Amino acid sequence: MSWIDKQPVVMHRIVMSAAWYYALMVLCLSVPASSVRAGSTLPEARVMEVNDGDTVVITMEGKTYRTRLIGIDAPEMGQEPWGRKAKKHLRELVKGTGGMVRVETDITKYDKYDRLLAYLWLDDRTLINELMLRDGYAVLFTIQPNSTHVERLKKAQHAARENRSGIWGPNGLTERPGEYKKSHPRK
Repeated sequence: MSWIDKQPVVMHRIVMSAAWYYALMVLCLSVPASSVRAGSTLPEARVMEVNDGDTVVITMEGKTYRTRLIGIDAPEMGQEPWGRKAKKHLRELVKGTGGMVRVETDITKYDKYDRLLAYLWLDDRTLINELMLRDGYAVLFTIQPNSTHVERLKKAQHAARENRSGIWGPNGLTERPGEYKKSHPRK
């Protein structure tokens, strides 16, 4: 078989390669900037609204994202008074920066409710997800593969339990958020 006879096969491979390249580019451009790696900076966002103790609405790079904090599960709003207290605490944490945060994503970018999954940073070293655990307003909630900061989060929850902070103290939370959600499913 001469080269000229093989040309349709070669052309097909080039077209298929270009199609894969285009699909990959569309995928990469449709996802917000992801996790920090050495020498990179995280995208900045403004927290527009605090929905509860683990979900916020942010604007970043001209788009609005409903965002779920990775690695934590805060009491639901129906788990009084802790749902309200967790929401208030998260609001106070972001208020100190005028609502500005840095956003780090992990391997899985969105959950089944189409919320952006993120670690929110107040600055280069202060992780909001970690503060919610350390201060006793959330429990550790790891869903693989999003576990970049799991050891840090484990230590924060351990400290909260040891210090009997927030939900771990007297009159603390009587039912974990996950158990509460099972007995009070979304409508």
